[in-house]
Amino acid sequence: MIQVIQGDITQLSVDAIVNAANSSLLGGGGVDGAIHRAAGPELLEACRALNGCSTGDAKLTKGYRLPARFVIHAVGPIWRGGYLDEPGLLASCYRRALEIATEQGLHTIAFPNISTGVYGFPKEKACEIAIDTVQSYLTNETTSIRQVTFVCFDEENYQLYGQKLAETD
Repeated sequence: MIQVIQGDITQLSVDAIVNAANSSLLGGGGVDGAIHRAAGPELLEACRALNGCSTGDAKLTKGYRLPARFVIHAVGPIWRGGYLDEPGLLASCYRRALEIATEQGLHTIAFPNISTGVYGFPKEKACEIAIDTVQSYLTNETTSIRQVTFVCFDEENYQLYGQKLAETD
């Protein structure tokens, strides 16, 4: 099942939340900074040991002080006009996070709106990629995942995701 909510991803009691991380994995602004602050300094130490992450990929840590058991750090692309495979890299972020959750036998996962903040990815295009990638994965792969939640911080993304999910039901 896929759902969309508006709220703070750091408050969710799910198996894993996905962090819209930068390639250093050492924290930043937006969702990334909020997750690092809520999880505590142990998250930063765990991320240091991962030695960064490539755009389009993801890596796993514990959730530490978060209600979520794990954090999957996914590095989305910076929008540069769509000519540098930004759509493919964004889809890869979502797919890699789902693969990691499946490898861990997780049942519930929550995603933010990856790359739509300071990375400038057009929100409507990002919404289509996110939902299409998740729906395709859940339909075509053997997975333990039972619940995917898109957590929108802003009203615009919340409306876009709600509308897109209503169209695909």
